Amino acid sequence: MSDKPIDLYYWPTPNGWKITIMLEELGVPYNVHTVNIGKGDQFKPEFLAISPNNRMPAIVDPDGPDGRPISVFESGAILMYLGRKFGKFYPQDERKRVAIEEWLMWQMAGFGPMLGQTHHFRIYAPEKIEYAINRYTNEANRLYGVLNRRLEGRDYICDEFSIADIACIGWAKAWERQGQDINQFPNVKEWLERMLARPAVQRGLHVNKDDRNPTALRDDPAIQAVLFGQKAR
Repeated sequence: MSDKPIDLYYWPTPNGWKITIMLEELGVPYNVHTVNIGKGDQFKPEFLAISPNNRMPAIVDPDGPDGRPISVFESGAILMYLGRKFGKFYPQDERKRVAIEEWLMWQMAGFGPMLGQTHHFRIYAPEKIEYAINRYTNEANRLYGVLNRRLEGRDYICDEFSIADIACIGWAKAWERQGQDINQFPNVKEWLERMLARPAVQRGLHVNKDDRNPTALRDDPAIQAVLFGQKAR
């Protein structure tokens, strides 16, 4: 297997952290290419060539299938690709793999998007719409309940540490911003403490950490116009 670094296109967000955590857990070399989503880097043609949905993260693996480069966008797809390539955190056993895929899809379709909407309406929306705040805060609460039940008697979301856990860490650690009381979900609380104690998780969460500025996102109309208006500056 090649030692060529993987190129990671990244900004420190819950979705970006999925890939830095995965790469740190794998212990493989990678280069970080900053995609400043507040300045509209995600709309640049060179980035759209590898991530047509103008979302980060994305990767380019110079040693892809048959030794040829491959680009991958969507954080869940990247986790699955890396898990298959390096043979870690995504086992070949079909029953185990199906369970991991179920919870990865749960995160991609529900836990991430709904918690993201909760952040938006509770923190960033210029107009505080009570219905929207309640709608998404309550849905976040429901999803934490689902995860709490799943973690009853378990150390990990599935049989062992996997890409399902990696996908959820960055979102779950922001429970307070989502209007949740983590003590209401003791199994999630204990799981999150275990996850955040992992050295590779800590390293992944610290990649470009100084670039993260939630206050600027909350207060800067120009940044909001890019992120919420879906257009470059």
